[in-house]
Order: sequence, then C-alpha cells, then structure tokens
Amino acid sequence: MVDNKARTPGDFVWKFQRMGGLDQVTLRTAEELCHLGELDPKLWVILSCPASGLEFDARTLTLIDTDKDGRIRIPEVVAAVQWVCARLADPAVLARRSGDAPAAMPLAVVDLSTEEGRRLAATARSILKKRGKPDADSLTQEDVEAAVATAAQNTYNGDGVFPPLDELGEEVRDFVRDALAVTGGVNDAGGKPGIGLPQAEAFMKSLAEWRAWRQSVDEAPHPLGADTASAWDLLRSLKNKIDDYFLRVRFAAYAPDSAPALNVEDKTKAQAETGLLESSALAGLPLAHIEAGGADETLKAASGFNPAWADDMRLFFMVMKPLLPTPDAMTREDWRALQKLFEPYAAALARKPDAVPGPDVVAPPTSTVDDLGPERVDELLKGDAAKLFAEAAARDVVAPTASDDIAEVERLVLYYLHLYRLLMNFVSFYDFYSLRRHAMFQAGTLFVDGRSCRLCLPVSDVTAHSSLAVFSRLCLLYCRCTRVTKPGGTEPDRTMTIVAAMTAGDANLLIEGRNGVFVDNQGEDWDATLIKVVQNPISLRQAVWAPYKRFGRMVTEQLEKFANAKSDSLASDAGKKIESLTSGLASGKTFDIGKSVGIFAAVGLALGAIGTALASLGKALFALYWWQYPLILLGAFIIISGPSVFVAWLKLRGRTLGPVLEASGWAVNSWIPINLMLGKALTSVARLPPNAERSIIDPLRKPPRRRAVVWAGLVLAAAVAVGAGLGWWWLHRAHESVPEAAEQVIEDVARKALDETQRALNERREHAGTGAPDAPAAEPTS
Repeated sequence: MVDNKARTPGDFVWKFQRMGGLDQVTLRTAEELCHLGELDPKLWVILSCPASGLEFDARTLTLIDTDKDGRIRIPEVVAAVQWVCARLADPAVLARRSGDAPAAMPLAVVDLSTEEGRRLAATARSILKKRGKPDADSLTQEDVEAAVATAAQNTYNGDGVFPPLDELGEEVRDFVRDALAVTGGVNDAGGKPGIGLPQAEAFMKSLAEWRAWRQSVDEAPHPLGADTASAWDLLRSLKNKIDDYFLRVRFAAYAPDSAPALNVEDKTKAQAETGLLESSALAGLPLAHIEAGGADETLKAASGFNPAWADDMRLFFMVMKPLLPTPDAMTREDWRALQKLFEPYAAALARKPDAVPGPDVVAPPTSTVDDLGPERVDELLKGDAAKLFAEAAARDVVAPTASDDIAEVERLVLYYLHLYRLLMNFVSFYDFYSLRRHAMFQAGTLFVDGRSCRLCLPVSDVTAHSSLAVFSRLCLLYCRCTRVTKPGGTEPDRTMTIVAAMTAGDANLLIEGRNGVFVDNQGEDWDATLIKVVQNPISLRQAVWAPYKRFGRMVTEQLEKFANAKSDSLASDAGKKIESLTSGLASGKTFDIGKSVGIFAAVGLALGAIGTALASLGKALFALYWWQYPLILLGAFIIISGPSVFVAWLKLRGRTLGPVLEASGWAVNSWIPINLMLGKALTSVARLPPNAERSIIDPLRKPPRRRAVVWAGLVLAAAVAVGAGLGWWWLHRAHESVPEAAEQVIEDVARKALDETQRALNERREHAGTGAPDAPAAEPTS
C-alpha cells in the first residue's frame, strides 16, 4: 500500500521529462498517481476533450464522464484516478507496462485490506465461476461485459428497478405496469423501462390525492344526479356558442339594421357559390337565426338551429329539461340560472390534483389516473400490491452478485486496462511524442503521393475546422473518405471526413481531387479524396528548391502567354509583311544603306559595350584562384535559396498541434510543438527496403553501353579533369600576364568596331550631301 500522508501541494516532488520541446509530467510512480489532484492544472497538456469520437474505449469514457455532459474534464480524470488508486494494492501497476494495454486485470492487484476490496474480489471470482473459468486468476474486459449483460437480464439484479415481468407475480406485475403508465419510469440495468421505490411511492401518492379529489367531487351538489358529469361536459362544449347567440340577439335589438351582418349572410353566400357547404364552415355561423330588432331573446328547441350544432342543441334541451322553467325554451336569465346550478360541481372538478411525476423518469407517462377508473384506484389503495413491490425491491438490493457490485468490478477492470493511456493523452502527451502507439486522437494513416501520414483526425465541418487549424502552420490535407461494406454494393454506405498533417516531402502534387487510401486503426481501408489543402512549408528541402521552381513556373507562364499572344497575330502579320516586300520590289526601289547605317551603328555600340563588360568579367574571373569558383557558386546558391529556407525554418519551427485539436473540440492548455524530427516520423516517405535487390536495367530505355566503354569514358573524364586542373594552375602561376593580354585583345576588337561604326556614319553624311567631315573617333575606354 502507498502511504498517502497528508502534505501540502508544495511538498511533493514532481518529475518532468522534456519531449519534443515540451516539459511533461511522467506519472510513473504510485505517489505521482495518488497526488495527481495536487498537480497545477496549468501544467496539464489538456484541460478537456470530447467524450466520444476518440480512438479510445467508449465505455471507459462513459464511466469517467460522471456529469454526462459529453466532455472529459480535469476533475473527472482526478476522481477516476483516486477511485482506482483506492482499490489497488499498488497503484504503480497502472504504469508498469509498455506498449499496448494489458489484456486482463490480475485479481492479485485488488487491495484485500479493505471491505470494499474483498467484496470486489469476491464478485470477480463469482463472475469467473459463472463464465466457466473458476481457476482463472485474471479478469478480461469481455468477462465483465458478459457479466453486466447477464445481470441486467435477471429479475433480481441489484438495481432496484423492475419492469412489468411475469416473474414478479400477477399482482405486482400489474402494479408496475399501471405505475409505469401513470408516473413514468426509469431504465433497469438491462435498459428496459421499469419503476423503483421512488416511482412506486409517487404513484401511490397520485392515487391517494386523486381518490380524495374524487370524493370531494362526489360530495358536491349534482343537479342532474348521475347524469351531472355528462350534462356538465355538454354545457361546457356549448357555453361559448350559446353566449354568442344571446349577445347577437341583444345587439340586434340595439341596431335593427345589423341583422344581415349578425347572421353572416355574406359568408353563407360565398360558401354557396362554390356549390358545397362544409360543416367546418357552418360551425362558425351563429347558433340560430337572428331576427331583425331582436324582439325575442328566447332560444327555442323548435327554432331553426345551425345544422352544425343542431344535434348538440337537441341533446342539450333533452338533458337540461328538468332544470329549465320551460322545457322547450331557454331565455338569457334561464341560461344564467342553469350555469349557476353547476358552479359547485365545477368548482369541485377544478380542484383536481396534478399527477405526481416519478423522480428522474426516463420513460414518460402514457396515461392518467382517470384512465384507471375509481374501481382500480380503490383496488390499488386497499390491496397489497405496493407492499409486495417494496419487499421485492428490498430483496433485489441485497441479491448476491448484485448489478451494483458487478458494475464496480467493471469500472475497476476498465480503469485498470485503459485509464493510464488516457493520462498519457491528457495530463501529458507521452503516447504522441514517443511514437510507440497512436494517440487517442489519431484516427489512422493516410497513404497519398508516395507518403504515409500518421497524424489524422476525424472532422465534422471542414470550413469551421480549417479556419482555426490554419494557425498550426502545418500543411493540412482534408479528405472525404468512403467505404462500401455491403457485399456486391457499388455505392459507398459509410462516409467520413478526416484531416491529415503532411510533415515531410514536398507539396508539388498535393492538389484537390487527388485520390489516396485511408487505413483506420481497425485495419479497414477507405477511399480518400482530397477536398481541401491548407498550404504551409513541409520541409527544408522543399524550401531550398522553391525559388527555382517558382522561377521556372514564372518563365513557363510568361512564355505561354507570349506564345499565345503572338500566335494569334502571326498569321495576319505574315501576309501583310509579304505584301509589303513584294510591293517594294515591284516599285523598283533599291536598298538604301544610308538609311540603315544608324541601325548598324547602334548594333556596333551595343557590341562594344558587351565586349567591354565581358572583358571586365573575364578579367575578374581569370584573377580568381581555382578554389574560389565553388565559393562563388555556393554564394549564389545561398543568395537565391537562403531567404526561402530561412522563412520556411521559422514556420517549421513554429508548427504546433494545438490549433488542430482546438478545432476538433479539445481544450488545449499547452503549446504542442512538432519539430523537424517529429515531423519526419509522422510522415514517412517511400524508400526501398534496406535488403532490397534493385536492377537498373530499364527495358523502356536504350540498352546500356558495354562495361568497357563505360569505364573508358570514366577514365577519359578523369584524365580531362586532371589535365584541366593542372593547366589552370600553370596558367595562373607561370603566365600571370595572360589576363592582361586577353584584355588587350578584347579592347582592340572593340576599338575596331567603333572605327567601323564611325566610318559608316561619315559615308552616310557624305551621301546625304553635307560634306562636313566628322570628328575623329573618341578613344575607347577599357
């Protein structure tokens, strides 16, 4: 046993390990587990996570989620750890394993020094005995699941809830059925609706209150004796219509000309125009015809009643005949007096109590006490059904291997098997950084573009998820995955959406619409199609060649634009140019060199400038030593690729998993970095196996030359390289004046070009008749 002496939170020494740039608590000892509640919540990697949709045992998450809000929070995790630590002889056994979770819980880990531990051990042995394994010393998850299912089917399973079963006896069964219908019920351990003692007590209370109310109604005056109830229902149904009739009669006496409007004759005509009269339309008309002037306020049984109300009115006069002064007529005063006679009875009915609902009901009521009837209510109140039910509930609570004890064993086994993995994905991210197993948020592996991505998460809303996940600085691939499970089916019947992080290689061919294969953690493969790509740097190698690829794409695009633009005008311009040339020849015009001498002069000047530039460049290059040439190439490479690599390094250094998890509903408490080493591990690039045999003979290419020819070419290339190196050395060491000579030659060529240009200009001016000699050519500069 662990000595859990009281100490202040600052006394305990926590051990942290840095993994992937993140300090994480280890949780490897019993003391660390027992003191988990003292760990500062700010040091937890996760604050809360969903209780569903994870690659984790669903039943364990349900047990941990005690408030049933669909979230796993720090207090619930701490409570689960404290619960299991109090029932294990050495809580350190939770952490004394590597790799996957164990397959079973040894009975020896249960703490037998407490009464609760001994009861759990006895229940566990009883489960093994019923499973046909009396000599087994460990309990598997399948064992407890079967025990829970079996216990749930037993009548006396310790949950205190009884469905209406025949095993209870006819009297108790009918009692349960009536109570379930009137007050509602709860589910028993097997998921069937039933009632417990709280629901039974609420049912009996409802019966008692209803019986007292019914007695007060019976004691109230009944104007028509046994027919009072039906007469009252009829009076209530006609009250509004009769009140409306007397009001219309009085209004007709006040305004005689309003009779047509009071009788709503326009509405009758509109209905008649269609050729059909409906009872629903007639029901809105007055009860009887209103005479102009309203001289007679008496409603007579022989009057012409509205056909929609005629049957009810005839029944009304028949039932109320004993209470009316005139059997076949009723004045407004008679109507008021009639209602007054029913007031005590109506007041008694209004005091009807509301049904007492059962506490925490899951199955809602389906009927009322009225549906049972007075005889059944009296039978239940005076009979022994409630007493027999209470006795059955008492026996159920103390039943051997009760469902509560089995549920406790189930909780212990599941916590032993799975709780530590939750800690390694909640308190710390050991599973994610160790790469020994998938973290509980990793849904599987995506294979696409010659790579496999291990970091895959399920997604419900791509737009909402990507709007937050983009801040992770990861290259994210959103894929729609489909799978056909029905034999012979062609249309997918299972679909889901995932997001995968591409952390190695490049993004040249990662475009929307590409297809791949997603393999989930159960080994099932899904067809995956890219539907969205969030672009971010993937690797430094990609950043090195990115400027050259961008330049190549730019050149290609510009060439395509230029070619497209010129191809349209080429056909039309070609004809015009040919026509202009032929027309010039036909007119007899000769080529005038004087007009074109300016062009030649410009070309000469350009060649001179280029020659001068080449001379300067050649002088600078020839002045370098042989070992300086690689440095020049390296410098140019750094100047071009350096900024791209630096920006990519900054982004790769800032990659984090946090926004991706936040977008999936997690509350991330810490920055979860993904460095270059982890990125290479999360995404694997296709490579040949180390023991693979490779043949370089490609049948679709030209046959390779003979080996002798190849070796001869290699020797010749080596000899040329050595000779060039020696010649270069001799050129710089023995003939230092060669660069100056080369420069002089280039300068002489440039001088001659300028002289020829000047001579051509002079000839043009003489031909034009100016006769003015040109100034001598200026001395060319070096």
